[in-house]
Amino acid sequence: MTITMYGIKNCDTIKKARTWLEGQGIAYTFHDYKALGIDAETLKGWVEEQGWEVVLNRAGTTFRALPDADKQGIDADKAVSLMVANPSMIKRPVLDLGSKRLVGFKPDAYAAAFA
Repeated sequence: MTITMYGIKNCDTIKKARTWLEGQGIAYTFHDYKALGIDAETLKGWVEEQGWEVVLNRAGTTFRALPDADKQGIDADKAVSLMVANPSMIKRPVLDLGSKRLVGFKPDAYAAAFA
């Protein structure tokens, strides 16, 4: 199984998730979408699977700094557009297990996925 973790290198939650995976001896590839970018098709797939409400980080400073007009009327397409333009708005981490994705880091969810 090829595992890819998507996120931003300096994020505290990413550091916790990486520490957890490494502590379990689980190999993974890291994709820093702030440095490498992320394509709309990948984001659309995540949004179709998880829902834009899960993937879009509305609690972060990048989202909160948006003009009010950009925060209104969000649907899946608008959420994908916002995240392509501002990858910092993607909830972190997204762990791609091939057959499914985990969004955010919860040790119990990670443990269950690898049980």
